[in-house]
Amino acid sequence: MNELALLLAAAIASGTPVALAGLGLLLNERAGVLNLGAEGLMLMAAVTGFAVAFNTGSDVAAFAAGAAAGALAAALFGWLVIGLNTNQYATGLALSLFGAGFSAFVGVGLVGKKLEDRTLHEVPGLADLPFIGPMLFQQHPMAYVALLLTGAMVWFLYRTRAGLVLRSIGESPESAHALGYPVRRIRLMAVVAGGALCGLAGAFLSVVYAPMWVEGLVAGRGWIALALTTFATWRPVRVLLGAYLFGGVTMLQFHLQGQGVQIASQLLAMLPYISTILVLVLISRNATWLRVNMPASLGRPFHPGH
Repeated sequence: MNELALLLAAAIASGTPVALAGLGLLLNERAGVLNLGAEGLMLMAAVTGFAVAFNTGSDVAAFAAGAAAGALAAALFGWLVIGLNTNQYATGLALSLFGAGFSAFVGVGLVGKKLEDRTLHEVPGLADLPFIGPMLFQQHPMAYVALLLTGAMVWFLYRTRAGLVLRSIGESPESAHALGYPVRRIRLMAVVAGGALCGLAGAFLSVVYAPMWVEGLVAGRGWIALALTTFATWRPVRVLLGAYLFGGVTMLQFHLQGQGVQIASQLLAMLPYISTILVLVLISRNATWLRVNMPASLGRPFHPGH
């Protein structure tokens, strides 16, 4: 039983960065902007966060720096696709490739370096509870931040006027513009906020989850987060659950290896990505369901006055 609790705890820890990035991308897409550059954003934030943590010893400063790096890179992306009306797909892919190259170049001097052992985080009075204590109440604070952000995003999107405006822009920017809303400014704000969340995800990976820097540390999690928004039909709670599912499958491979299961390690490493592809294939079979839930203007540029 305790072993299961530890496995679930590891799944939550592994799913937290994917959840943070997924929530950021969901915010972008609810505003009608498709950002394929999440992988690059997370890599740039990861190397920035690790460099700050290594030189200052402050995790808080590292997370702030990672979020700032993600927001700055996302602002550049937003200026290109919203201000200059470049193609969202091509610009996002360029951002992803740039982030991979930039992080590798900047992080050359950091390869092989490690941070000091992280302190164990426990919620007093709850961490000692049987089963649920080790699973839920011995997590890094950023895991609880992901939970709070999920609830906050549900409240923002479905209970506030600003959230309604954001969703209306994702559905029909022309109608929102006709009502006097600054469509492009709101889209840019959503893109920057989403970039900051991707930055937090990247910093979490390099500072907490694997407190070291190696080239390609993000290992496809940005693409998984992008797929999660579709898997979750653009709903925050489903993004969180999908991230934990991905984290669970990721941890399962290590658990099976530890149990001595005679399966090639390469095949086990493929499990999280295979499961993601299978889910997307199953979802794609129902095109009507996807079309009903997807923001109508997703990936479509908006030109005021045209």
